[in-house]
Amino acid sequence: MLKLTCSALLALILLAACNGNKTTKVVIKQPQVIAPKDDHTQSNADSVEMQHLDLNIKVDMDAKLISGSATWTINNREKVKALKLDTYDLTIDSIFVDGSKVSFWLDSPVKYLGSALHIPISDNSKTVLIWYKTGKDASALQWLDPQQTHDKKHPFLYTQSESIHARSWIPCADGPGIRFTYAAQVQVPKGLMALMSAENPQQLSDSGQYRFRMDIPIPAYLMALAVGDIVFRSIDERTGVYAEPGMIAKARYEFEDVGKMVKTAEELYGPYRWGRYDMIVLPPGFPIGGMENPRLTFCTPTIIAGDRSLVNLIAHELAHSWSGNLVTNATWNDFWLNEGFTNYFERRITEQMMGKSYADMIWELGYQDMMDDIKTFGPTSRDTWLKADLKGRDPEEGVTNIPYEKGSHFLKLIELNVGREKMDQFLNKYFNEHAFKTITTEAFLQYLDSNLIKDDTALRTKLNINAWVYGPGIPANCPRAGQERFAKVDSQRDNFLQDTPPTELLTKDWTTHEWLHFLRNMPPALSARQMKLLDEEFSLTKSTNSEIADLWFVMAVRAKYEHAYSAMDQFLSSVGRQKFLDPLYAEMMKTPEGAKMAARIYEKYRKNYHPLAQAGLDKIVLKKS
Repeated sequence: MLKLTCSALLALILLAACNGNKTTKVVIKQPQVIAPKDDHTQSNADSVEMQHLDLNIKVDMDAKLISGSATWTINNREKVKALKLDTYDLTIDSIFVDGSKVSFWLDSPVKYLGSALHIPISDNSKTVLIWYKTGKDASALQWLDPQQTHDKKHPFLYTQSESIHARSWIPCADGPGIRFTYAAQVQVPKGLMALMSAENPQQLSDSGQYRFRMDIPIPAYLMALAVGDIVFRSIDERTGVYAEPGMIAKARYEFEDVGKMVKTAEELYGPYRWGRYDMIVLPPGFPIGGMENPRLTFCTPTIIAGDRSLVNLIAHELAHSWSGNLVTNATWNDFWLNEGFTNYFERRITEQMMGKSYADMIWELGYQDMMDDIKTFGPTSRDTWLKADLKGRDPEEGVTNIPYEKGSHFLKLIELNVGREKMDQFLNKYFNEHAFKTITTEAFLQYLDSNLIKDDTALRTKLNINAWVYGPGIPANCPRAGQERFAKVDSQRDNFLQDTPPTELLTKDWTTHEWLHFLRNMPPALSARQMKLLDEEFSLTKSTNSEIADLWFVMAVRAKYEHAYSAMDQFLSSVGRQKFLDPLYAEMMKTPEGAKMAARIYEKYRKNYHPLAQAGLDKIVLKKS
């Protein structure tokens, strides 16, 4: 793997002047940045350009099956003899190239990657039509029976294509560096609505037929589909929210300020370039907080707290409209270029809207998350580099706090050293010049050197970029957010641990973030008496805030505070977000009695969780490799 420091990115050529009266001139030569090999696609999209996808599919909610056709418009630039595409558990019925039926073959499945589909093409082939259907193990798809939805009246389907799961519902070149436009025709049962990462309807179709267009090239991991009993509410002229009828009023209330959030983001880093920004609140099984599908963020119902205290997640998904969707990491080894930038941008939006002390709390909680991962991996682990090495591995293994938090703290360090004004000018230029393109870590570092660091050797030394990008752990120059509000929380925690009654603690105006800091930094195991005292005053077992509830239940398991177990069972039945599931089940698995409880609960609710969450929890609870 190529390792480049900013200083090593530039070759210095000294040209001695012919005239003795002239000083020696330093010419900086920019080396060519070579596109990397993406180890997570078996396609040959580096030879055959994937220009456009026409998708024509039927969604069978009863059979839990997607079937239909994918027609690719291609440009065989390298005049290769076959097109190779990614598939995972797809049945390929027939294929036509430029209207003529052709033979094809599938390779044996490769772990994580699926089976490469080989299609013979000629030098001048233009269209490849593939008839196919999905399999029962399609990793992107979660099929929900009515009882698994919020309203419990109709079935529901949603996709999660990131990182490499688009291939399980569309035969495609499934890599983040491969962009294409698409149009889709989707048939669903009458009475249900279909939505995609595209131009979307706001009203139900009487026929169950929906058409979509995405005229901006996107990678396959941003392909998305949701089908269910869904309604729409507008927020302003370009933002709105979709949800099940029983959830829509709560969702609309929670997202009241999203229109202002979009305007704030534009003030920071330029125009929003995707048309509308809408969100859909999915049923409980959605495995992540949010997914930045263009024009339609998919989000978890766990952010609906009733007091708008958790909508910072939307700031994160919105920021992806610049960092990730607009400028995309070339491979999953460069994932920090998506998530580190987005975390930084999200916190700038939050600071602008909520003030510095509020944003500082989010920075500090992120720092704590990062340090937890460093402790888990070990301070010298290769998995703590920003530039990842995921060859031969599931790219999901790279979705840790390292790309998010180490990446954003690196950008924060740059800001602190060059000043906010210069940092914002740099990022605006970066987003503009790389719009709708992909970028590698090495190309970004070269761009950083050429456009911000330039010949400032003192700045280069201060930043110590190589330690951040190509080194383990957290460099010594990592910035730390202000502790103004958390210092007050610390004093209240100390008071409690010194037997001050909870009734006397000063918690009246605390936000979610203050409560998380208060609970996170308690001793490893409080006594059952201490848990009871906190619960009696603050009703933590009954909390409707998922962030607080999950942390409280982890503490309850650790303290054997059985009073919370019934509520914890209910929580695990209605939440599918891995961020909450994994630590809670993992805590139960630490003791024999806890392991029995975990096995019992998981057996009841496993079907409620997305396949991606099931895969992770199988390892934790069932000890599957």
